[in-house]
Amino acid sequence: MTSDKGIQYDRSLLGVETYLGTFQVTKEMILDFARSSGDLNSLYLDEQKANKTEYGGIIAPPTFCNIFVNGMDRPDIKLEFGDTGFFAGQAIESVGPIRPGDSLDASTKLKEVYSKTGRSGTMVFAVWETTFVNQKKETVALVTESFVRRNSRKS
Repeated sequence: MTSDKGIQYDRSLLGVETYLGTFQVTKEMILDFARSSGDLNSLYLDEQKANKTEYGGIIAPPTFCNIFVNGMDRPDIKLEFGDTGFFAGQAIESVGPIRPGDSLDASTKLKEVYSKTGRSGTMVFAVWETTFVNQKKETVALVTESFVRRNSRKS
């Protein structure tokens, strides 16, 4: 079990949804993303074949929302720990199809803050969950990202 006891940060942000913006999805974006990621599935690239599937047309690859979360400005939790910070990992859950013409609203929330001791000493993790909802108010993707702060080693 993790705990945030003793970690100094703005706890008023824990679990609070923050609107990040609206993103328009185009066919070209889906095609470019699929090609650049090397995912050549016909559901993402071949309109004729995709039209014959249960989706009735091209859909985005499961990791498509990654293009929107990179570089997002999240609220500052005023974490008072460490002198070095970095990205610690990401999980993307595809909940529903994303299609050309979709308008996706993104909102994020601070899911948890916890400390962990490893070989390099104590680290503090901040975990954010970003939800993408289409114009029909259907959740289509959940992106969970972890960021870590620690003290750098002194030589």
